[in-house]
Amino acid sequence: MAIIEQLKKKSIKNSGIEAGDAWRLCEEGSMNPFGLMAAAAEIRDHFQGKTISFCGIVNAKSGRCSEDCAFCAQSAHYKTDIQAYPLKKAGEIIAAAQQARTAGAEMFGVVASGKGVKSKKEWAEIFKAIEGIRSLGVMPCASLGMITGEEARALKDAGLFRYHHNLETSRSYFRNICTTHEYDEDVETVRTAIDTGLSVCSGGLIGLGEGMSHRIELALTLRELGVDSVPINILTPIKGTPLGGRPPLPPLEILITIAVFRFLLPDRDIRLCGGKEKSLRQLLPLAVVAGCNALMTGHYLTTVGRDPELDMEMIRDLGFVPTREPLHVCKCATACHIEDGEGEIGKSTCS
Repeated sequence: MAIIEQLKKKSIKNSGIEAGDAWRLCEEGSMNPFGLMAAAAEIRDHFQGKTISFCGIVNAKSGRCSEDCAFCAQSAHYKTDIQAYPLKKAGEIIAAAQQARTAGAEMFGVVASGKGVKSKKEWAEIFKAIEGIRSLGVMPCASLGMITGEEARALKDAGLFRYHHNLETSRSYFRNICTTHEYDEDVETVRTAIDTGLSVCSGGLIGLGEGMSHRIELALTLRELGVDSVPINILTPIKGTPLGGRPPLPPLEILITIAVFRFLLPDRDIRLCGGKEKSLRQLLPLAVVAGCNALMTGHYLTTVGRDPELDMEMIRDLGFVPTREPLHVCKCATACHIEDGEGEIGKSTCS
C-alpha cells in the first residue's frame, strides 16, 4: 500500500507517472486491487471533483468499411449480422441527440463508418446535423475517420466541439489488429484535430489479446499527444470477426487497467464506453471508483447498451453528480412538456 500511496502523490504532483511506475502499480494492484482503486479515486477527485459527464452517440452510417480492424462488425472484410445503411439525414441525427440530451448527455457524437467521408452531399448533411445538435444546447462531437486539416477546419467552423478518433491499441500491437492502414495515420488525424483547435477524444479497446504493457504504451502515447478525453472500451466479441471467439477479460483486470490509466492520465477525462455492462457485470459501479469521470450512455454502434436512467442512478448512489441534469418529460398521453429543474421548457397542455 505504501507504493500505491507514493505513486498517487507522484501522479498528482507531476501530472502522471512513468511506464516503470505503472508496472509497479499493476503488480501492487493484482495483490491489492481495492487499495489501487481507492487511490485512483483520490486522483480523480483531486482533478475532476465529484462530477460525472455523460455523452451519447449515433451510428449515423453503418457498415461497408474498407478497413480490416479485427474487432469491428462494420468491416466489409467480415460477414456479420449488422445492418448496413448510408448516412442518416440530419433530422434523424438531431432527434437522436435530443433523446440523449433528455437522458442527461452534455455531448453527442455523430459516428460514420469508413476510413473517411468523401461525398460533398454527406459533408453537407453532417454540417447540418452539427448545427442542429448545437441548437439543442448539446456539444456536438464527430467520429468520421481520417480527416485533413481543411476538413477539420470546416468541422470547427460548422460548430463542432470535439473530434473523436481512437488509436484502438498501442503502436507495438496495432498490426495484430489492423493491416489496411498505418498507426501513424491515426496519430496524424489526432494531431490534425488538435492543431485545428478542436477538443479531441481518443482512446482504444482492451481485451483484444494485448497485454498490460500495450495498455500502458497506449496511455503514454495519448498523454504525449495531449488529448482531452480518453475513452476505454472493452471488447464485445462479434461473431464473424477474427476476434469473435476472444474470452472476456476478468472484471478486476479491467478495473486495474482503468486505475492505472488514471495514474498515467490524472487530469484527463477517462470515459468508460462500449462493453462496460457485459464485461464488468455486477462490478460496473467500481469503474467509477477506479477513476472514471465520464460515461458513454445509451446504445453503442452495433451493440446494445443499457437504460441511461440506470447510469444516472448508479452515479448518484455512489455520491457523484452529473454535469448536466436529465430532462423530465411529462408522462401524460401527449407528453406535453419538458422540465430541466430550472423551470418548464415549452408549453403544457395538461389539465
